[in-house]
Amino acid sequence: MAHELWTVKYRPRTLSEVIGNEKAKATLLEWAKAWKEGRVPEKKAAFLYGPPGTGKTVTVQALANDLGFDLIETNASDFRTEEQIERLVGPAAFSYSLFGKPKMILFDELDGITGTADAGGLSAIMKLIRRARCPIALIANNPWDPRFRPLREMCLMVEFKRVSSREIMKLLQRICEREGIAADREALAFIAKRADGDVRSAIMDLQAVAQGRKRLTYDDVAWLGMRDRKKEIFRVLGNVFHAESCSRALSATREADVDLDMLFEWIYENVPRAYKDPREVARAMDALSKADIFKGRIIRTQDWGLGRYVTTLMTAGVALAKEHKPGFVRFQFPERIRYLARGKSERELQMAIARAIKRACHVSTREAREKIIPYLRVIFQNNPEMAAGIARWLGLDEEAINFLAADKKKAKQIISIVKGA
Repeated sequence: MAHELWTVKYRPRTLSEVIGNEKAKATLLEWAKAWKEGRVPEKKAAFLYGPPGTGKTVTVQALANDLGFDLIETNASDFRTEEQIERLVGPAAFSYSLFGKPKMILFDELDGITGTADAGGLSAIMKLIRRARCPIALIANNPWDPRFRPLREMCLMVEFKRVSSREIMKLLQRICEREGIAADREALAFIAKRADGDVRSAIMDLQAVAQGRKRLTYDDVAWLGMRDRKKEIFRVLGNVFHAESCSRALSATREADVDLDMLFEWIYENVPRAYKDPREVARAMDALSKADIFKGRIIRTQDWGLGRYVTTLMTAGVALAKEHKPGFVRFQFPERIRYLARGKSERELQMAIARAIKRACHVSTREAREKIIPYLRVIFQNNPEMAAGIARWLGLDEEAINFLAADKKKAKQIISIVKGA
């Protein structure tokens, strides 16, 4: 696929392909081999924990592949009730697959099950572990939630740490070689360092800057430094547009280190890039329009309890508008914010010039802005010498001269005259 996500395309298939966390991999391998050899270990379940993007899920997938387990994967946050877990996962814990392969059960994103909607999900998982005849793997970013305490006591705790920049850089180099991209060492080092141990984030960054290129330089990646790496907005957007359930889409807002108004703008800008079917775009935009209505009601009534409707519509509403899962999306900064920022800087510059006129001519800033600045524009664009004299009189700096001249060449000529004088 031309737009296949590189995190999927280059997902490790065997344990040896998973980079970093050698101690954690060795511990899991020993635990899984005991099951494979018919020796039920003391801890029937393994609890993998650590920061996002450190390889927890792919390690379990690769381990099952290496040892010949039939992996049953489920997202714990999507199945919160005891009845759901018993019905969907329970039978798998006590039987072999159709082909006689032993089974392994994976509960991913366990953090999501501790929300207010949890209705016996954790107790059902603990019951399942006690009765299971196959290995069970649990994954969470933070295992220290008080609700996890009885679960931790039942499990083999396996910590995954951030992967070193050096190992991430080697992986990025291999991906570039397979994609036919000549990448400068400095560019890959920059991406690896900015990833802060998050392999998935590094691969997503690499695809964002390198796809479609034959060469990657440091200048091509330097703009990444402008982004907040704590929970970068690109990953949050990916979680929204690729989510297949309401809970997954809503969880993205917890990762966003931007306010909801800014997140709204990012989603609004990128809907047409993520969804290609006009019907999907229309449904997503309809959800955003309803979210915008609630935003207006919050401003009018100051009822901040309505914020949950805004959040649900702009994330879950947009995520469920699609019929087909999007491939790789090249997200872009919201143009609306860019134009507003540009307009704001121009207004501030205009006010600074108006205040200079006010001091020199003893008029109001409003009169200076509305009646005098338009004439100054004509002078600065047609008479450099007169413009230079006015600039000296008003004490205008180079930025103000550029604004009034609206032409770099003319502004440079005026500035030259001012400096010469």
